[in-house]
Amino acid sequence: MNLFFIISGFVIFMTLLRTTRPLDFVVSRFSRLFPAYWVSIALTLAITHALGLPDKLVSAGTALANVFMLHGLAGVAHVDGVYWTLEVELLFYFGMFALYRLRLLEQIHLMLALLVGLRLLYFATAQFAGIDLSWTVSRLLILQYIPWFSIGVAIYLHMAPRNETDKRQSIWLAGFAAFALTVADSMTEGLLAGVLATAVYLAASGRAGVLKHPALVWLGSISYPLYLLHENIGWSILLRALAAGVPFDAAVALTLAASLTLAALVSRTVEQPVMRWIRDRYRARQLA
Repeated sequence: MNLFFIISGFVIFMTLLRTTRPLDFVVSRFSRLFPAYWVSIALTLAITHALGLPDKLVSAGTALANVFMLHGLAGVAHVDGVYWTLEVELLFYFGMFALYRLRLLEQIHLMLALLVGLRLLYFATAQFAGIDLSWTVSRLLILQYIPWFSIGVAIYLHMAPRNETDKRQSIWLAGFAAFALTVADSMTEGLLAGVLATAVYLAASGRAGVLKHPALVWLGSISYPLYLLHENIGWSILLRALAAGVPFDAAVALTLAASLTLAALVSRTVEQPVMRWIRDRYRARQLA
């Protein structure tokens, strides 16, 4: 999850810097996220109801309420447990898009530092004054997770600085975010931030040659549908296999194989072709 947020900070900021029209970003993100997500909702609902999943089944109405990714704000249950992260992701998109429209990306270090500082303020008022500040503001500004996104943005700016001060500012932004995680969460979270930031930096700079292995490249290509499909469907398959008397190791292997196969099918038949179709239609319309 935390690695996912760091990578998102890196990629979304890079995407916005390369965006010439606001609609370019909207179409890019919509085509990347929603088609595979909608198919995954349907598959998860169908498979979990067919195989059974105690205490985690949801109704068709609840599934329909999941389609915009923001259902958690209304207290609606998730079709799959991992979907809460998509709400966080989408709120980050909205925030970054707002900064883009307000022409504030040039001050991205300051904007993110203010949010990380607000995260520390929430912690300090609760810890030392016994005052809980607005939960709604914290949720909408994703204050609990903003340090992770900030680290991703800082890594991109360190690797592709726009000016002479970017490298220096990116270092203190990443350091401030890690400090906030250490203070507001735990020393473990702060250390984890350093480890994950190093891993993302090495991968993005091409210094992690092992990531070029064909098997890992393939896993990367299906990572999004695999993320969307693995949890509840995986539990349904595993529990059904165990109930049928399949040995535990074999049941785990079967679950893993089924999850990978399903993710690959969704990636090949929905995610990639629909994303290309939407983007091609959009480009053709722009040219026309």
